Amino acid sequence: MTYLYQEAQLGSYFQLLANEPELQRQFFQEQDLALLTIAWNQGPAQTVWVDGVPYPLDTGQVMLLIIKHSYRFEQPASIVAWRFNRDFYCIIDHDEEVSCVGLIFYGMPSPMVLNLDQLHQRKIDLLYQVFVDELGTHDNLQGEMLRMLLKRLIVILTRLAKDQHLKTSAGGDELDIIRQFNLLVEKHFNQHHQVQDYAEMLYKSPKTLSNLFGKYSDKTPLQVIRERIALEAKRFLRYTDKPISEVAYDVGFQEGAHFSRFFKKMEGLTPKGFREEIRQTPSPYDQKS
Repeated sequence: MTYLYQEAQLGSYFQLLANEPELQRQFFQEQDLALLTIAWNQGPAQTVWVDGVPYPLDTGQVMLLIIKHSYRFEQPASIVAWRFNRDFYCIIDHDEEVSCVGLIFYGMPSPMVLNLDQLHQRKIDLLYQVFVDELGTHDNLQGEMLRMLLKRLIVILTRLAKDQHLKTSAGGDELDIIRQFNLLVEKHFNQHHQVQDYAEMLYKSPKTLSNLFGKYSDKTPLQVIRERIALEAKRFLRYTDKPISEVAYDVGFQEGAHFSRFFKKMEGLTPKGFREEIRQTPSPYDQKS
């Protein structure tokens, strides 16, 4: 079942999906509808293919998916999904309220998977019931009520992410620097490839960033940058027919040879080899049936 709320004049879009066998997303085919997704698995353990990569999703787990993710579920009817666009609720504009940008969305890892204990399963199930009830109430307060409920859901998941994905409890200022770094990488990875670039944007030293990531994360700042570049390159190679020289340019390389060396170091294959391998052995979950 799909519940939909739209404000046509504002471009606002919100969906709640449950027991929906067609739940999936192909970013390069659906770019006009830029949606963040919160997916909760209420059924047995299953596989989720995100950008062609399989991820396990256990019973009761939640997966956070960003706008550019292409995804498909092994058992979509078992998923409850909240999907919304920036016009409905902008997580960047409301970051002071929810503090999720650069953590559960555009953070590490991506896609992020969260475990729910019985208490949190109950909390989210109750919240889901309120969502369903509110989506059946059509008045001029409906949109604001739905945004309030979504904010509550995001706050719950952000708290879980801090507990489950940070090596140690982070102070507010230090965590904010990490989150800002992650968001800046998302915005500028195809232009800036060095930690120094982001350190300057944050008015910090590269050493400060390295120390913070060493304290709270299993990755270095440089790894975050390089993995984001490689991810975007893989998306272009998998989902488009762009020449490799154009892919190289799109992710910030002026020379194709430099890009090929970078890609092979990151993925173990040349860009050409990666594309050929994908085409020879495509996942049945890469494309819509």
